[in-house]
Amino acid sequence: MNILITGASRGIGAAAYDLMKSSGHEVVGHSTKGSADLIAGDLMDPAAPRGIWQAALERLGGRIDVLVNNAGIYEAVDAEAADVEWQDAWHRTLRINLEAPADLSRLALAHFRERGSGGRIVNVASRAGLRGDSPRHWHYAASKAALIAMTKTVARAYAAENILAFAVAPGFTVSEMTEEYLAGRGGAAIVADIPLGRVASTGEVAEVIRWLATQAPASSTGNTIDVNGASYVR
Repeated sequence: MNILITGASRGIGAAAYDLMKSSGHEVVGHSTKGSADLIAGDLMDPAAPRGIWQAALERLGGRIDVLVNNAGIYEAVDAEAADVEWQDAWHRTLRINLEAPADLSRLALAHFRERGSGGRIVNVASRAGLRGDSPRHWHYAASKAALIAMTKTVARAYAAENILAFAVAPGFTVSEMTEEYLAGRGGAAIVADIPLGRVASTGEVAEVIRWLATQAPASSTGNTIDVNGASYVR
């Protein structure tokens, strides 16, 4: 399959990028600054999704079978912050975590429908979109809840055309961004809240993404798969 994955420079995105490439798929990745292998694109720029999509199409010979919307940010802001700081945090988070994936999904849908052979969209959401998050992350939880709702809407609207949509909802995940925090006092509280006794690895989340992108049965479209060690069960 030909696959585009955003936010592929680190963490879950890098693990999914490497796993899908090693599984024999043609994969194009994206990051904000880009690299020799990754397409550059700042998702705060409303023009970036189309530029990323077009660049990926060129690299993949004019055909994309799967879009993985993984890029996202997790920034804290206090409810007591100044109005400008509060509103800027909401704007950045919703732009990158929700609006950019919507823009890319819209382009993917048009491409899939034009080809007439279907396609898949996998959105990397979060446990926060289902159970909420900390008092400093209203905006993050809201963005991920909306991403899950978008996934369900796409699944219901386009299943008859073999266009499938899935979401992944990781809990706390080990990555270079969280390693220091987990080693400190905050990590003990996080692990105590997880019945499995540890946080998920990026490889575990990547495996779920790979399965949804390439193997999940069509009848499972619209589903959100939890990867959180039973810290939130539905």
